[in-house]
Amino acid sequence: MSDRISTHQYEQAIAALDNGEISTLEKVEMLMEIAMGLQVKPKDPEQLLDSISLYTRALELCPEDEVLLRARIGARKATALQMVPSEEIGYLIQARDELESALPVLAANGSKEEIAEAQINLGLILQSLSAVGRAKITDAIELYQRALRVFTKDKFPSEYAILHNNLATAFLSMPMTDERGKLREALAVQSFEAALEVIILEENPNEYAMLQNNLGNALQYVSTSHGLENNLRALEAYDEALKVRSEKTTPVSYATTIANKANCLRNLPDDVEDPSKGNRQRLLQAKSLYCDAMRLFSLHGESARASMINTALSEIDADLSDTKSASGHDNFGISPI
Repeated sequence: MSDRISTHQYEQAIAALDNGEISTLEKVEMLMEIAMGLQVKPKDPEQLLDSISLYTRALELCPEDEVLLRARIGARKATALQMVPSEEIGYLIQARDELESALPVLAANGSKEEIAEAQINLGLILQSLSAVGRAKITDAIELYQRALRVFTKDKFPSEYAILHNNLATAFLSMPMTDERGKLREALAVQSFEAALEVIILEENPNEYAMLQNNLGNALQYVSTSHGLENNLRALEAYDEALKVRSEKTTPVSYATTIANKANCLRNLPDDVEDPSKGNRQRLLQAKSLYCDAMRLFSLHGESARASMINTALSEIDADLSDTKSASGHDNFGISPI
């Protein structure tokens, strides 16, 4: 039913262009409104392409002297282009161009909030393009930091959390080969923690779980002299994420978090007060989690991730062979699935 309604809305918008009783600006605003509706939870890429087509029609109709309205249409069109699923970067390039054209006009004539929203969207586009060498990640970080001047924790908690999550992932995507890499890792941890100051488990469980999982990863791999403390904090973060993620409701996300938790367990001693006692029990716990994760990844078509877990299980078996119990019994074994 919703697909038919969306198709009807698109056809209705096109038909309205021939209606002489509607002013040009009314047609432009109607096209933009329907385009925005089509890109909210689209059922398929066609709805996104339809919304892009409507934004394009709106820009063609919009008078040249309506500079702010044209900038707003261009910014909205960019968000639709950004959402189109594609292995090619053409849509992202178009989205970048639209936002880079719109931002100076928004900065001169728009509200602080819409300027900051455009900065977030351009930052996300540049962050994606940086992964293929077509943009600088530092430009994305600068845009996020500028947007944070508007989207503060007290007034805009949701946007504040999104920005800090984006900042953290941007920091972690940068090379960690120099001394500044350690600072960026620490900044990523701080950003995840800042986001969690406003994302509450009861109100936003999925976002809470995602942030806790990502915080655990950042803590686990940060370069620091406090490795034990960070791994213990990471373990707590994964357990927080697992308050939301479960095998029944979110099997792949659940598998991801228990695999991350297993990685963490491998690097913790059984007795944190006396690390010399080894980590055999931690390894056994990690092995059990790895087996569950591999089963779920395999079941849900995540073959590459299942293969990675299988490699980790082989390493665990080798470690356990070196840490047999004093009784001389072989280590506990679970056959990889």
